[in-house]
Amino acid sequence: MARLFHEIPARRPHTPYLDKIDSPRDLRQLPEDALPIVVDELREYLLYCVGQTGGHFGAGLGVVELTVALHYVYHTPDDRLVWDVGHQSYPHKILTGRREQMLTIRQAGGLSGFNKRCESEYDTFGVGHSSTSISAALGMALSAATLGHDRRIAAVIGDGAMTAGMAFEALNHAAHTGADMLVVLNDNQMSISRNLGGLNTYFSRLWASKFYTGLREGGKTVLAKIPKGWAIARKTEEYMKGMVAPGTLFEELGWNYIGPIDGHDVHELVNTLRNMREFSGPQLLHIITTKGKGFAPAEADPVGYHAINKIEAKPKAPVPVQQPGKPKYQDIFGQWLCDMALIEPRLVGITPAMCEGSGMVSFARQFPERYYDVAIAEQHALTLAAGMACDGLKPVVAIYSTFLQRAYDQLIHDIALQNLDVVFAIDRAGLVGEDGATHAGSFDLSYLRCVPNMVIMAPSDENLCRQMLYTGFVHRGPAAVRYPRGTGPGVQPAPAMAALPLGRGVLCRQGRRIAILSFGTLLDSALTCAERLDASVADMRFIKPLDGELIDRLSADHDLIVTLEDNAVAGGAGSAVNEYLASRGILKPVLNLGLPDAFLGHGKLDLLRASVGLGTDGIERSITARMQQLDGIQQAEVIRMVKAPHGTAGK
Repeated sequence: MARLFHEIPARRPHTPYLDKIDSPRDLRQLPEDALPIVVDELREYLLYCVGQTGGHFGAGLGVVELTVALHYVYHTPDDRLVWDVGHQSYPHKILTGRREQMLTIRQAGGLSGFNKRCESEYDTFGVGHSSTSISAALGMALSAATLGHDRRIAAVIGDGAMTAGMAFEALNHAAHTGADMLVVLNDNQMSISRNLGGLNTYFSRLWASKFYTGLREGGKTVLAKIPKGWAIARKTEEYMKGMVAPGTLFEELGWNYIGPIDGHDVHELVNTLRNMREFSGPQLLHIITTKGKGFAPAEADPVGYHAINKIEAKPKAPVPVQQPGKPKYQDIFGQWLCDMALIEPRLVGITPAMCEGSGMVSFARQFPERYYDVAIAEQHALTLAAGMACDGLKPVVAIYSTFLQRAYDQLIHDIALQNLDVVFAIDRAGLVGEDGATHAGSFDLSYLRCVPNMVIMAPSDENLCRQMLYTGFVHRGPAAVRYPRGTGPGVQPAPAMAALPLGRGVLCRQGRRIAILSFGTLLDSALTCAERLDASVADMRFIKPLDGELIDRLSADHDLIVTLEDNAVAGGAGSAVNEYLASRGILKPVLNLGLPDAFLGHGKLDLLRASVGLGTDGIERSITARMQQLDGIQQAEVIRMVKAPHGTAGK
């Protein structure tokens, strides 16, 4: 960590050119010879900003030259520039009038860590999930053609995002429409091809030149008059390109492929983009970049430096050696997965490109033949699991709540409908803090609860998480365990694993008048409120099936039922309780506390929870207000009955 203090500027760097760029229009006023200086200043300023605030890091450093070149050549915002995911868009934000706001990024009320249409006219499409850029850009290109707007459209997508089926669906459709658009494939992992050196760069220049394009288009006209002439010319061109470039796949899909070229040569990028901007039809530019470019630790460890925490300007004074901190829920899952794999040879682990985030690194290392990272392909991940379950394996799918949304049809049609044995370890359930609405797991209880055959569990601590994963594994049929980002209350997981009674909650505290039914990790807040209000508290554990007997008992003995969850109130666990009471004909006041019917912003988790009344004090206030309301109604009814004429109170 000490190395960071020397390589990340602690003070705002002096940037003569960058300080004068308040929009891309200012950038386009500069001579092209000034662009390398702008690149250096932009990279240094990005290092400074993320060092102060934390946030996504490596991807932005890798596209500094590309960002400068795109805004220099394209007439943004009239021309449309679409960034995939948004991890790499920090340089774009700096150049588009948000330079001085960068120190607020990912903070409450500050800039988003992703692109948002409401934040800037230069953010043409809101992003956060991967592989959407080509589809969105195609939509914009077709819109421009339909409405007669003279503008150019460009999308930037990484090689990782290109692994998703949605990207190839868009590539195929764009070729079918012949839309005028550019896709820049940012290859920073060398997973598609390697840089072939000077000869390859020469041919890339040739194919992007107006001379070559004129020759190519002129040849079409001439050879069209010769039987099979254009087919022969096309094959000749394919063979020539195939000798020096890996673009045959894209060419076969109907795209004009250029590249790969050096993505850190700003002059080469400007010259190539300037020519390609004038081309008609679908164009694909393949560039090679280094994730974390300009910061040696990030270049050496692009995964570890995908995002960083805030870095102090000066090392703090030495502190006494402390005991290891509480494990994160993802670590609890990762340890359970390894332990379970040792005793169950049928277990396989599947993740859609979330190995590190889901805690699967140790499992992948110990059981490589049973570990499947399917890349950014959530739909495929679930149907792959379904196929495995059909023929005797027991798949465990580790997936973020917000990404499971992308495979909802596969969950219903391929797994639940066939009642297949698949375990879902759903990470990042509930609010996630600085990543904001695009990554919040606000809806999984709602969209899972309505699916037949599903078992849904929510642990209140680390040990329950481990035991619920085991419970889901030994259950016959689809089962989901949803747990939040970060750490829990600090309960040490028991090494032994035992299945929990299906659909059974636990009464944690006996009180009077108020019964709080807690689903998941807000149990500690519920217990704190209960001490103040002398309320009963139940850790419900299961959302589906519900513990009907416990609900019956609590509703009979209390004046108010309160449901508490870190999920949308609409359709969530509280709704399940409401439906159960209604089905039983039980008339009881119920207060549902959870996430509101709104997309919440980004910021510290505690502040976000407090803003929607899910902090301890907010929960207490809501319960107290409802009890006062109920007491007021009861008091008014007593007064009405007392004042009623004799013999009419019951009429």
